[in-house]
Amino acid sequence: MAKQFTMGKIRGLQQISDQAGIFAMCAMDHRGSMQRMIDITEPEQVPASTLVEYKTDLTEELAPESTAVLLDPVYGAAQSIIAGVLPGNVGLLVSLEESGYEVDAQGRTTTLLQDWSIEKIKRTGASAVKILLYYRPDLKENAAKQRAVTQQVGEDCVRADIPFLIEPIAYPLSVERNDAARFAMKKSELVVQSARDLTPLGIDVLKAEFPVDMAFEQDEGVIREACARLDAASLSPWILLSAGVDFETFARQVKIACQAGASGFLGGRAIWEEAMYKPDARERREWLSSVGRERLRILHDIAGKYGKPWWKKWSDSLADLAEVNQNWYQSY
Repeated sequence: MAKQFTMGKIRGLQQISDQAGIFAMCAMDHRGSMQRMIDITEPEQVPASTLVEYKTDLTEELAPESTAVLLDPVYGAAQSIIAGVLPGNVGLLVSLEESGYEVDAQGRTTTLLQDWSIEKIKRTGASAVKILLYYRPDLKENAAKQRAVTQQVGEDCVRADIPFLIEPIAYPLSVERNDAARFAMKKSELVVQSARDLTPLGIDVLKAEFPVDMAFEQDEGVIREACARLDAASLSPWILLSAGVDFETFARQVKIACQAGASGFLGGRAIWEEAMYKPDARERREWLSSVGRERLRILHDIAGKYGKPWWKKWSDSLADLAEVNQNWYQSY
């Protein structure tokens, strides 16, 4: 039986995908990491006005080639709207979490941004809500806390009738920080188990890490098998994040992921990172309008050729996602 959706969820997912149900989205909600790209020596000295300028450039140049963009509420979302650089036919996702994370002996904990809410995101006219969730399924107590955060956000998104995207990020424990190969060996199971744990909690789209560290694993069969396990584990349509890999690697990952059942991508630095190292505004915008846009076109072509429409995770037909008759509005 197809999962039953409400109109706000369906419309939001339509707004962030193309007509074929494929997501070709660009992430620009970086805060601390963007400060470090702009000024590696003194990132904390990068002023808010500079972050707004860079994000406005990203939105103006890359949004026209995207089905949607992901922006933060501090420096990006409202600023791009008021600057007129976000086209009306491009969807808007807005992040809910604070930049960074809290850490204790139990692991990393996601903190939601103070004085910000799903209701406010909905009121801006945004199409969807996104949270980044640091998650280690093997840290039982911490994982339970993170799942509780996820479930609450999922319930709030149901009430607001807005799509909910989650971005689980695995991270190395202290014994793994200086042993990249050891962490890489665990990557596949961490990513797959995260999908298994989190997608039953009201998630509409899973923004997943590639389930293999290709710096340590190049066997095509192993890579494809890991992606197939991720597809089977996720109860929601899933898309690929770029995680700071170079563009060529990301393009290969998008192809493999989509062949395994993914519905597209939500990429960030792999698409536009080089532009952050160009302090001259004209040079930065020229690079984005040429190289950046071309990268998005290439990725969209790959996802369009190999990806699965988002609704096919639940139903063969979009029309089966909700029962609609002339009286539907009475109980909505």
